[in-house]
Amino acid sequence: MIETALGRRYAMTAPHRIATKAGADVMEAGGSAIEAMVAAAAMISAVYPHMNGIGGDAFWLIKRPGQAPVSIMGCGGAAGLATPEWYTNVDAIPSRGPKAALTVPGAVGSWQAALDQLPGGHIPLVDLLAPAVAAARDGVATSRHQAGLAAAKLDQLQDVPGFAEVFLDQGQAPTPGAVLRQTALAATLETIGRDGVDSFYTGDIAQAMAAFLEQVGSPLRAGDLAAYAPKVAEPLSLKTKWGTLYNTQAPTQGMASLAILGIFERLGITTGEGFDHIHGAVESIKRAYRVRNAELGDPAHMRIAAQELLQPERLDALAAEIDPKHAMDWPEVAQHGDTIWMGAADADGTVVSFIQSIFWEFGSGLTCPTTGVLFQNRGADFTLTPGVNQLAPGKVPFHTLNPALAELSDGRVMAYGTQGGEGQPQTQAAIFTRYAAFDTPLQQAITAPRWLLGKSWGEDSTTLKVEADFGPELIEALRAAGHELEVMPPHHGVMGQAGAVVRHNDGLVEAATDPRSDGAGYAR
Repeated sequence: MIETALGRRYAMTAPHRIATKAGADVMEAGGSAIEAMVAAAAMISAVYPHMNGIGGDAFWLIKRPGQAPVSIMGCGGAAGLATPEWYTNVDAIPSRGPKAALTVPGAVGSWQAALDQLPGGHIPLVDLLAPAVAAARDGVATSRHQAGLAAAKLDQLQDVPGFAEVFLDQGQAPTPGAVLRQTALAATLETIGRDGVDSFYTGDIAQAMAAFLEQVGSPLRAGDLAAYAPKVAEPLSLKTKWGTLYNTQAPTQGMASLAILGIFERLGITTGEGFDHIHGAVESIKRAYRVRNAELGDPAHMRIAAQELLQPERLDALAAEIDPKHAMDWPEVAQHGDTIWMGAADADGTVVSFIQSIFWEFGSGLTCPTTGVLFQNRGADFTLTPGVNQLAPGKVPFHTLNPALAELSDGRVMAYGTQGGEGQPQTQAAIFTRYAAFDTPLQQAITAPRWLLGKSWGEDSTTLKVEADFGPELIEALRAAGHELEVMPPHHGVMGQAGAVVRHNDGLVEAATDPRSDGAGYAR
């Protein structure tokens, strides 16, 4: 079994080993966790493009010693032309192709907003992005994960403008290990490094993207790109007996991630891994998701602020609904999402929780040939009918993305998260309860069997999926309690790609990665 990586200086984890190395190299050279994360974010855009990229969005939680955590909200709004009336003759926004690419990519802007949190100067952006430029230009081995998803989604993506030229091999999905070379993306990253992130939104890169988007039928225009700016915000917080937990504000589902743990705390469960733990967590998830589905979206259009949804009396009432022996029926439809989460802790005590995404696997599929940018399809989560997530110009869609961070009662700072849309808050709950509530070693908390209520990707599903190595006794107990189960093989990819880093008061750092991913945890 993989063991937790331990160190005395810094820790880095990512779902692709090359991104882990990119971040670790920055901190080895004396850089901060924030600079390491920018380098890793650029690198993972190049080497894991089916899960994230510079055509998507990103969110940060940053905890610096002696300071309150801050969040950076790198999510772009809908195009000025994007109205329900613009989507004529369809019942829903398409999930692939030009009309799915309707929100401004916010990730690149968030990188600079994060660097701006550093006191004084920082490592030049051109140097932070140089390893990613080289990887995109020279090529890397296509991961098994990317090859498998390219094959599975081939019929949806092969005819989307620009996709086949970059991500397919003579019209077919690449084989694992095939060279993935992205020369246009390399040139774009090189320009961003040399000229700054503004070049992505107002410079030649922006003009090239805007011309392509208009040509193929996306509603995005140059003015939408130029108007974008990331936001620095106070994160959501929740005080628990384990410490203070943090997550990102709406439009993310950070409220749901915190609510799950707040509800679970109220159940008074004292032992991990048995029926009480798993059943209690799943029932907490159902209550939190019911609130999420009814209330979360663009904060400007919500009835109740996300922090208000975490008030103790609200969590008390949700916990009181839970039957400790029987499952609540679960008819809700799951949320989509494909993503990467990464964490870093540096020698000065800064801890970063970071998440970057293009929404579905390969996003919209729309790929600009002159810039190499693969555009997200996050806007497909808007509705065309009235409600909190109805499409409107400038509006930000509901986001499954949410990076987690906790200041534990004994002074440890923990950054944790995962890929997986609907599974993100669930896996966060598994990792946190195992490590913080039940004292499971960090790596074991991630490696251990997991559950998923609903889906992270694939066909719509509302079943409770459990990995087989939970064991027949626990599985049968869950089934007897009324959970509609699907038993999955151990370490199944549907359970997401999690990671965590922890910094202790005495300088000890920990890093852990998910055996379900292509990643690595490293500590020095």
